[in-house]
Amino acid sequence: ALEPLSVGLAIGVASALTGYLSHPRFYCNYVECCPRAGQRLNATALKAQLDNRLFGQHLAKDVVLKAVLGFSNNPSPKKPLMLSLHGWAGTGKNFLSQILAEQVHPAGLRSKFVHLFLATLHFPHHDQVKLYKEQLQNWIRGNVSACPSSVFIFDEMDKMHPGVIDAIKPFLDYYEEVDGVSYRKAIFIFLSNAGGDLINKAAFDFWSSGKRREDIQLKDLEPLLSVGVFNNKNSGLWHSSIIDRNLIDYFVPFLPLEQRHVKMCVRAEMTARGYAVDEKIVQAVADEMTYFPKEEKIYSDKGCKTVQAKLDIHEDL
Repeated sequence: ALEPLSVGLAIGVASALTGYLSHPRFYCNYVECCPRAGQRLNATALKAQLDNRLFGQHLAKDVVLKAVLGFSNNPSPKKPLMLSLHGWAGTGKNFLSQILAEQVHPAGLRSKFVHLFLATLHFPHHDQVKLYKEQLQNWIRGNVSACPSSVFIFDEMDKMHPGVIDAIKPFLDYYEEVDGVSYRKAIFIFLSNAGGDLINKAAFDFWSSGKRREDIQLKDLEPLLSVGVFNNKNSGLWHSSIIDRNLIDYFVPFLPLEQRHVKMCVRAEMTARGYAVDEKIVQAVADEMTYFPKEEKIYSDKGCKTVQAKLDIHEDL
């Protein structure tokens, strides 16, 4: 027969061990957990990531850093954070959204709390708009219920069928709760090429007048973007109630990249691959890119989008 003391000791040890294993801090070392209420972003880490990985986008860095940190430090935001990123392909919109997702949820795009929607993949058919709106509402409601600080990224907004995105308007508004769920801690990010032409023209006008690129301010571009995107029939935000109700906190412009920025992308990619940076290869890759306008050839027409592929050709060198 077991001694009462031995049995009691065994039960006590088992109980303590069970309690330790079920403790959130221990559990979350092995299973991804939603961030605790009041948990703030690391401002230093976010700034370092933006400085070291995003090139030629002083406006986007400044606006997003201030917006995200202000939102994170607010214990009681009145609405979710809503950012709309605009610019031509290869200028860094996807890159910035990935950096931001990684800072909120370390697993980034692999996190079960980060959700990426592609317009051409998830909402391809025009005659299914009503169904998409219902599915989108149910998906967002379920995921925010599981983790209030969920991140939702909508890519290819310029290819989204008009009306689909208005389904999430109630979740972006100034409501304490919608059907018993609070969306105030969530982050929504739109990515779009719409408005890219307006941004490029404004950047070129600055260059033509002899002004520095770094002197372009948000106030020079944001009003153009909000009106231009709202009236763009090829945009998923065409006549959207989300814009009409002023629910987008910031329209973030991504400027066209110059050759010096393309070179920064090449150096960063070489370093990421473990190569020593060879300036001859950096120049060669940059020279293989095409630039606009036709006469001045200032800006890369694909940004840094094809840098990886072009660098592959030079690997043997």
